[in-house]
Amino acid sequence: MTTDRIIKQTWLFMMMVVMLVAAPLFAGEVEIQENISFVDQLLRTLSLRDYNTRLVLTGTTLLGLASGVMGTYMLLRRRSLIGDALGHATFPGIALAFMIMVAFGGEGKSLPGLLIGAAVTGLLGVGAVVFIRHWTRLKEDAALGIVLSVWFGIGVALMGLVQSMPGADAAGLESFIYGKTASMVQSDAILIAGAAVTVVIVCTLLFKEFAILSFDVDLARTQGWPLVKIDLIMMLLVTLVVVVGLQAVGLILVVALLIIPAVAARFWTQRLYLMIWIAALIGALSGLVGAGITNLFAGLPAGAVIVLTGSSIFLISLIFGSYRGLVVLLTRRVRLNRRVRYQHLLRALWEAGELKQRASQSQDCITLKWLLQQRAWSQRSLQRLLKSAQRKDLLLFDPNKETVRLTKSGEIEASRVVRNHRLWELYLIHYADIAPSHVDRDADSVEHVIGTDLVRELESAIADAGDVLRPPPSPHKLGVQS
Repeated sequence: MTTDRIIKQTWLFMMMVVMLVAAPLFAGEVEIQENISFVDQLLRTLSLRDYNTRLVLTGTTLLGLASGVMGTYMLLRRRSLIGDALGHATFPGIALAFMIMVAFGGEGKSLPGLLIGAAVTGLLGVGAVVFIRHWTRLKEDAALGIVLSVWFGIGVALMGLVQSMPGADAAGLESFIYGKTASMVQSDAILIAGAAVTVVIVCTLLFKEFAILSFDVDLARTQGWPLVKIDLIMMLLVTLVVVVGLQAVGLILVVALLIIPAVAARFWTQRLYLMIWIAALIGALSGLVGAGITNLFAGLPAGAVIVLTGSSIFLISLIFGSYRGLVVLLTRRVRLNRRVRYQHLLRALWEAGELKQRASQSQDCITLKWLLQQRAWSQRSLQRLLKSAQRKDLLLFDPNKETVRLTKSGEIEASRVVRNHRLWELYLIHYADIAPSHVDRDADSVEHVIGTDLVRELESAIADAGDVLRPPPSPHKLGVQS
């Protein structure tokens, strides 16, 4: 199965998920009973029996899904905090939209008007970040800090003016700061569903364009891609997610939905389409579980619980992620250290055999005393290492005579280890101008991670230079066998 086919099937499956999750939006309303037990409330929540529960869970789930998708691209482009600046930049737009609608005789609390105002100032805030970054010597973090604080300060000042407007009822506007998930209505949920569908469709159609923009801007520029247009479309989608997310978690916490799912997904895979899918799943699960918890325990702020749920999933990913999780990294480190110890031991035994061969001595047994002189081994750790290598059939260790000799499989592995080490030494001497007396230390830090492909490249480079492809004598001095 080709990568393109996998990507298409993945996005198609994601679209089906969006449709299935959004289906409860159009179900009928049922009567809500008061004073029910916790168990009954849990069953009602799990069965989506209550109309308001269906709206809230659907809206937060789809918002988390869309945030996970767009957050992945923001993370890869190192623009995660753009969402934070954008969220704070929407606050002045909400206040301005309210003032304009009241000035023209409207109620001022029309949700479409408020969201349009939020989107306009949000885009202006992002434009200010881009302008400061490109036309001044300030770094992007400084530009984000300036726009975030200044725009939010303007919003607070305008909100003070709104509160003092005669005949204007501004009650409820502050909910855009912290969100009002519990009071979500059908129009809010449908708006979020529309945004999620838009994000999925556009990201499906522009998957390759977004991918190349996220990983290699210079390559995209040399190939003639319309980078400005692609970047603009991506930022418009981020703005769409942030603006519709104001209803659910508020402008302060909406950035968490853009960052946490994508960061958590990074611990599970390195493939882009899988990372997007996992981030969308984590975002959707955060919204679903977080909103479900607030439905069970009255009084809990939904936005904060959603973010805490996503943070819990992030913590699990940090520890148990299959690609970059701490457990996996620790396991890899332990295996690498074990392999390094085995290779050091095998190389020491091989070099001891070389010395004996030069001295026309028997190469069968190497003394423990000689091995202790070659590395910073203690006698106890060396004996433990020898017993472990003996269980792997790499050598035979006689603790009574304190002698060691390689088995047939040990000789094969030792020959490979020494050859890779000296091949790298030869390459460093010829092409890196490292003195032969210092090359052993540089080669020793790399030889344990040399793969088959790199060995072939080294052989090819040395062969082109006219050198004989055989392990040369070690350029550093070996100790004398006692």
